[in-house]
Amino acid sequence: MSKVEPREAFPEEPDPSEPGSPAGRDAAACPSLPVGSPVIGAPVAGAAVVGGPVAPPGAEPRAGAPVRPARPVGVPPDVPADVPAGPGAPSRAGPPGKGRGDGRRSPARRREALVGLAFVGPMLVLFLIFRFGPTLGAAFLSLTDYRLSGEWDFIGAGNYARLLGDDLFWQSLGVTAVYTALYVPMTVLLALGTAVLLHRTLWLRGFFRGLFFLPYVTSIVLAAVIWKWIYEVEDGPLNAVLGALGTGPVDFLGDASLVLPSIAAASAWKGFGYSMLILLAGLQSIPREVAEAATIDGASAWQRFRWVTLPLLRPVLFFVLVIEAIQAFQVFDAMYVMTAGGPVRASYSLVYFLYDSGFKFFDFGYASAIGLVLFLIVLVFSLVQRRLIGREED
Repeated sequence: MSKVEPREAFPEEPDPSEPGSPAGRDAAACPSLPVGSPVIGAPVAGAAVVGGPVAPPGAEPRAGAPVRPARPVGVPPDVPADVPAGPGAPSRAGPPGKGRGDGRRSPARRREALVGLAFVGPMLVLFLIFRFGPTLGAAFLSLTDYRLSGEWDFIGAGNYARLLGDDLFWQSLGVTAVYTALYVPMTVLLALGTAVLLHRTLWLRGFFRGLFFLPYVTSIVLAAVIWKWIYEVEDGPLNAVLGALGTGPVDFLGDASLVLPSIAAASAWKGFGYSMLILLAGLQSIPREVAEAATIDGASAWQRFRWVTLPLLRPVLFFVLVIEAIQAFQVFDAMYVMTAGGPVRASYSLVYFLYDSGFKFFDFGYASAIGLVLFLIVLVFSLVQRRLIGREED
């Protein structure tokens, strides 16, 4: 058998210095380039070239090779590159109204906006009237001495000066502050603990969630009547249990030192269901991978809750605190039904004071001033909470 010589793996490259070779012709066409350097615009092997290679600056086109003119930056593909530019030149941005180049909306877009505004407009007008109308009316009424007969006199800041010197105002404000300090932590802790337990519960979670939310949808008057019966000294079930334990009966609603904690506990039972659902939704939105990573790092259950869950739950917790604080400052129904402001006005809140001024003594200007002061107090309290709790960490 004859011996077969192996072929070369790669063909011998042509010498660029030879005049007849393709590389030599390209080098001759570009005398400024050194011999052996890649030719600008030469097609890459295996790549499709649209319109042929772009001629390098100063080089003459090769015979039979189409030369594509350089396209300016920003010219759309459907516009020829040789279209003149300057004043009087055809526009390259396309027809007006079909893009954002002219800064104007198309007639169709404007028509859609007007139709949407026509549908929303009546409801928006009603919202502005019934939302800001009473507020502006109360602000004007607080500057007057308005009487039940309809007559009124403009007295300026007289109602506010009278308010600052009223001892009953400061007493009711102190009662409201103490009640808020008792109610808000009690409600938030109860809601947070219940939400954590429901988040960890896999069996009958929906049933318990509805059961805990049930007191929130009941009437506040009905809840106050039930808790007033529970706190009864002689026939109340709570005092019956305390009597069985050997403790004498306790007058929860008749003792000035116990009346606010008792009302706060009843109100917390009534209103914690809403905050529980909000916090439960926040807990379910936390990624499980974060807690799993903390568990792998050796964090305990309390450490995971303190350093992982609470920081991620911070926006939801801020919302719950603001909502519950606003509700605490507006407490009236529970105190009116359970104690009627007693004993010795120990449960006489600021809204109770507003109610008596406006609907018992018919001093509408003074009552309006109390309402605006309450609005400013709630606003400042919410801003302080935003500063301390709701601010995002840098």
